[in-house]
Amino acid sequence: MIHFLVHDAADNVGVAVVDLEPGTECVGRNLADNSSLKARSEQAIPLGHKLALKDFAVGDTAIKYGCEIGRIVQAVKAGQHVHTHNLKTKRWA
Repeated sequence: MIHFLVHDAADNVGVAVVDLEPGTECVGRNLADNSSLKARSEQAIPLGHKLALKDFAVGDTAIKYGCEIGRIVQAVKAGQHVHTHNLKTKRWA
């Protein structure tokens, strides 16, 4: 079962393709090269939302689809939910 997708080797967040419960050992797929990825969901993450694939500090950049999508405004640990509470688009940050 695939739990999340990334679209580019540079991506540091994955997109949940199912609702993730805390503690889920996730299998991901990199669509750029069809490689497998692994992560552990540390929080509930709804379908379509972002899963942190690394630890982020305030000021770090989140990358999705190979593009910078925003700046981290609250520290995020790998496996946590990345969304509007801890990520702001660079346009508004």
